[in-house]
Amino acid sequence: MGTRSERVRRTTLSRATCLELLRGADLARVVISVRCLPAALPARIDVVDDNLLLLASTEEAVLVAARRGEVLSVQIDGLEEGGATWSVMASGLAGPVGEATSESSSLAAAVANGATLVALPLAVVVGERVG
Repeated sequence: MGTRSERVRRTTLSRATCLELLRGADLARVVISVRCLPAALPARIDVVDDNLLLLASTEEAVLVAARRGEVLSVQIDGLEEGGATWSVMASGLAGPVGEATSESSSLAAAVANGATLVALPLAVVVGERVG
């Protein structure tokens, strides 16, 4: 009898596949350190191009981290029809959003409801499919 780890198939996702999955997501978790403790806070996201993600957040910790130019990570998960799961993590140094970028964003409704836009250049994009 095999162990559980022998039966589980893990596949590393390409950057292109990860970006495609990110483009299909509206909501993500922003993974951040808050007072030296890990936190996962919700945010709306929009992939602008292969190297830039915008997030809209009302979370003060996320906005402060962006003003400081800190590393933020955005994480999404999904479940496929056959039962396989996938997870994508994108990380970069957060910063302010340029005027031209903010005008073209699909996050206008979130901003109208009080969210602030943050730019996240995509330095690292990784993912895995399990199952």
